[in-house]
Amino acid sequence: FKTIMEAPICLIENQNEQLMVNPNALKILDKISQPVLVVAIVGLYRTGKSYLMNRLAGQSHGFQVGPTVESVTKGIWMLCIPHPSKPNHTLVLLDIEGLGNVKKADPKNDSWIFALAVLLSSTFVYNSMKTIDNQALEQLHYVTELTELIRAKSSSRSDEVEDSTEFVSFFPDFVWVVRDFTLELEIDGSPITEDEYLEDALKLIPGRNPKIQNSNLSREYIRHFFPKRKCFVFHQPTSDHNLLRQIGGVPEEKLDFNFQVKLKEFCSYILDHAETKTLREGIVITGNRLGTLVETYVDAINSGAVPCLENAVTTLAQRENSAAVQKAADHYSKQMAQRLRLPTDTLQELLDMHATCEREAIALFMEHSFKDDKREFQKNLVETIKKKKEDFTMQNEEASDKYCQAVLKQLSEPLIESISRRTFSVPGGYSLYLEVKKKIEQDYAQVPRKGVKANEILLSFLQRQVPIEESILQSDRAVSDAEKAKAVLKARIEEAEKNQEMLKGEYQNQQIKDLQRSFEENMKQLERKTQRETESSLKMLKKMLEHKLKLHGELLDEGCTKQPEMLNEQINELREEIKTTKKNKFFRILEEIIQRRFFCLCCDSYIIVQTNTSNPSIQVM
Repeated sequence: FKTIMEAPICLIENQNEQLMVNPNALKILDKISQPVLVVAIVGLYRTGKSYLMNRLAGQSHGFQVGPTVESVTKGIWMLCIPHPSKPNHTLVLLDIEGLGNVKKADPKNDSWIFALAVLLSSTFVYNSMKTIDNQALEQLHYVTELTELIRAKSSSRSDEVEDSTEFVSFFPDFVWVVRDFTLELEIDGSPITEDEYLEDALKLIPGRNPKIQNSNLSREYIRHFFPKRKCFVFHQPTSDHNLLRQIGGVPEEKLDFNFQVKLKEFCSYILDHAETKTLREGIVITGNRLGTLVETYVDAINSGAVPCLENAVTTLAQRENSAAVQKAADHYSKQMAQRLRLPTDTLQELLDMHATCEREAIALFMEHSFKDDKREFQKNLVETIKKKKEDFTMQNEEASDKYCQAVLKQLSEPLIESISRRTFSVPGGYSLYLEVKKKIEQDYAQVPRKGVKANEILLSFLQRQVPIEESILQSDRAVSDAEKAKAVLKARIEEAEKNQEMLKGEYQNQQIKDLQRSFEENMKQLERKTQRETESSLKMLKKMLEHKLKLHGELLDEGCTKQPEMLNEQINELREEIKTTKKNKFFRILEEIIQRRFFCLCCDSYIIVQTNTSNPSIQVM
């Protein structure tokens, strides 16, 4: 596959057991706006994790594969490639530092590395050796520490179990890879599949032996946290120890045939079934969003706090929503500048184009924003677009003013020259003057696209002619009824002024109607967005409920009583949450708007929402 990067790069450095985010890796992620599928591989050191990741990347090299007992991978290394079968998606491979290195002074360091792999991935691959037995499960004790290392919600709570019920909503799919497997896949003489082998190994073993209880704890947590599980067992790739030491550079055709087949099955499964990294409420993680999560989690760990998904999402939302406002506002400005031909013939023409560009900007904001529960960012966008609309309105008026002034100057040049030459200072000059001026008005009326200032500029021109007309009228002794002529002139000026006042009133009415249209467009798109979010939440809650019900039945079948009782409480809470969520979130937002009398930034007016019909309406106060 064509790689986005030339080679893997360290994403999270682990120097002297201190975790640090590599800024160069963040720059790479920041450039990836596509959704990401994140596959992380974890396991004891020197068990061939890097080899599997290279094969997933379609390479024989990349992640460093070492020939000695010394751990090679330090920290978390990352390789980003275009997904081979999902267009416009990026596959992010994370090779995690080997766990259980005896040279580490602080065993907690491994636990944090493990927790980060869980938090960042959408598919979590655990790589172990030989068989899944009590020893293997005891080595996977890191999973039992997750309740101490991760929080789903920011509210402090003493009950870790209650908090851990949320884990299934954002934990990755779990794939257990068993390397150098030498046993037969059968139980009581009957053949079983790899998945059945894993599920049988995860059944709780009766007994009070501390080792059994310890391994049972790992079994319990894996089943609680990871509802979607898969298993692959690999036989040894070759019996040639020289080839094993240089496995990273050995051509696949020189490896055991069964190993080759299983390797292809593993890679195909991961590439076909790995899902886009998604948080609760359907928040799709892109490369740049993944970078924000990495920073947020590592900062929390280094500060001595517990990484919290809710806090991470809040931080992510603040950054993403600010960027979404800017992106939407820029789109509005760009499209208005490209599509508008100034001056517009009427104000309505500008408002229609504004409505189209605003609708597109709102849609863009809705697409890239999330968890804007107080509508702060949406109101910010409304205010920003309002100011930009005012700027375009002013530009439109200025363009109309400038054009109309130029047109009248050109049309009136013969009149000005005649006045300068005193052409009208003769008997009958006033009638001649009126004919010339009437011709100017007629020609002006024929000029297209004069814009919104056309009447105002003409009125101003006529008003400037009043003293000149009176002078010509006084000097024209041929006019028998000068006062009548003055009255006619005055009436025309008054009519023009009346038309101008009418246009001002029409302008205000158009602006109010545009305000109502803008509000309704915002609410319509908000309703669609919240409906999608509600459906996504319901889907996740139902998935959690289905998992809890299945686990409840399995534990009862295995003779457990305490765990099913705890699950019963969680099941009831989930059912209640599903019932509450089914009440459309959009109408809860409407209720909040009514209570707060949603302040409209478009016209400094209050909007009252009427909800006595199926379609919300507004009044401007």
